[in-house]
Amino acid sequence: MAPPSNLLLKLSRRLFPQADDQAAFIEALTCPQPYPNAILWTHSRPATVPFILEPPLPWQPAWVDRLSPDQRPGQHALHQAGAYYCLDMASVFAAAVLDTIPAPVAAVLDLCAAPGGKSLLARRALTPEHLWCNDVIRKRVKILIANLKRCGVTEALVFNQDLQQLAEHLPQTASVVIVDAPCSGQSLLAKGDKALGCFHPVTIKKNASRQKRILASAAQTVAGGGYLAYMTCTFAPEENEQVGQWLLNKFPQFEAMEVPGLAGYRSPLANFPCYRLWPQAGVGAGGFTSLFRNRSEEQGTIQPSFLAAKGMEIYSGQ
Repeated sequence: MAPPSNLLLKLSRRLFPQADDQAAFIEALTCPQPYPNAILWTHSRPATVPFILEPPLPWQPAWVDRLSPDQRPGQHALHQAGAYYCLDMASVFAAAVLDTIPAPVAAVLDLCAAPGGKSLLARRALTPEHLWCNDVIRKRVKILIANLKRCGVTEALVFNQDLQQLAEHLPQTASVVIVDAPCSGQSLLAKGDKALGCFHPVTIKKNASRQKRILASAAQTVAGGGYLAYMTCTFAPEENEQVGQWLLNKFPQFEAMEVPGLAGYRSPLANFPCYRLWPQAGVGAGGFTSLFRNRSEEQGTIQPSFLAAKGMEIYSGQ
């Protein structure tokens, strides 16, 4: 095992005041351990579940199961049949903020949707009348569509659109907007994956700037009284708490929401409610999540002509 880099050591000291916590965080990233898989039942759970389950966590939805280690749900016939979607518990944690939102909702817009996990989580949690899934990278859109088709999501519309153009055509129309933002991906190390340069200040700054651009477009699409969920799979405060504070400063119509189910995970690095899952907890690779509400009363009108325009609608299960 290579010694931790100076940049990782520096980050650990920024995140944790106690040396023991710093050491545990570093070990989780430099000596990755397997995390239990989770499965999201896309429809009703079968009477018999062919896996050994771990006890559910307080913020775990009833339609998500946490599996005991060393099981391979992606190789089971039920997976191929679309009965469930495999994901990390960190993704379930991030989407737990959606439980604060009263369901059902009119429209969910997932702006960085591929490969589809957050869209599927939102679909089960909020039962939206409209589910709009967007990704700006065409290759990722193909993966998104394949996952939605396999899971039998017949009501979704999938787009491959520039976010600002999407905001201009769907102003103040979405009840819930999800931004699972592109980031430096530091949590990938906890799963044994590579994330080259993920601790470098230039990488972090570049991602933070991109996240702010995405949120600037996202904020324009949230209907009055609607919600904006912002989440990442990284640990740098510049990409998490500082981006959330930027949103609050830039768009004062938004307020940060308390998520009672995640109260024990509240980040001490912010002056507003937001939540962290650390990789050393052994639940998942880790990440950040937050929820904002639009206090304005502005309501846009859904434009069917846009949603049905040639070149806009890439996949509709209808």
